[in-house]
Amino acid sequence: MIGMVQLLVKYAFLEPLGASVRLDTTGIIILILATMCIAAAGNIINDIYDVETDFVNKPNKLIVGKTITEKAAYNWFLIFNIVGVGLGSYLSHVVNKSAFFSLFVITSALLYMYATYLKQTVFFGNLVIAILVGLSVLIVGFFELIPSMNHLNRDTQLAFFKVIFHYSLFAFAINLIREIVKDIEDFKGDSKASIQTFPVRFGIKKATHFVFILTLILALIIVIYVNEILYKNIIAVLYFLIFIIGPLVYVAIKLLTTKTKKDLHQVSNLLKIIMLFGMLSLLLYKYILI
Repeated sequence: MIGMVQLLVKYAFLEPLGASVRLDTTGIIILILATMCIAAAGNIINDIYDVETDFVNKPNKLIVGKTITEKAAYNWFLIFNIVGVGLGSYLSHVVNKSAFFSLFVITSALLYMYATYLKQTVFFGNLVIAILVGLSVLIVGFFELIPSMNHLNRDTQLAFFKVIFHYSLFAFAINLIREIVKDIEDFKGDSKASIQTFPVRFGIKKATHFVFILTLILALIIVIYVNEILYKNIIAVLYFLIFIIGPLVYVAIKLLTTKTKKDLHQVSNLLKIIMLFGMLSLLLYKYILI
């Protein structure tokens, strides 16, 4: 999904609308590979430190210690990190923005900190992961728009960047909700391992109500966005109502009636699908703004 979203930002939004972009096809592929490698490294280190809880929460999906050894997993973690940060360093040099290299280093460090410590803190770990998911969308704007910005196109470039920023906020919000839902789903294993997630600290009921409120707030914000930005395009309005706003309201209602781990897993998957449709809405902008 990370790769698909970054391609959509470039080829469904920026280029069709005539934005001044810096990366060619090779450049965007390198950016996607760098982002995906660091995300893969983050998943691996998380699995390494999650063996105890995954043994309780999802024994059938246990990989580290079952499919591959912990040593092999750690080696893959190092390889993916080195490749991802290396590609990020190269791309930062290509666009003459060496400071952008820090985005990859900070992301890699935060993913390691999340797996080893932050995920055991109340809410802060969820927040970090959601921010990093949002950054995976916003980073395309950094590499495509900012290096091509000058005093003549500044306002136009910033307008494009603003839309990408809105989508990164959407990705952040959806994933923040989903991370807490996953914590509720994993309550048993996290509690046994004494990991202080939001549900473990405050209880499943309070965590569920909190996610319910967050989901409704996000749905309301999107309604306001559609009303102010997209209201003239009936196709865009219907798309957001059917594929994003409606499903978010359904998720909110579903959260209050969930009784089993299976129900929570369905909610988590539905949130992932809502994010997918949210990002696919980038395909509509060439009809909305042209």
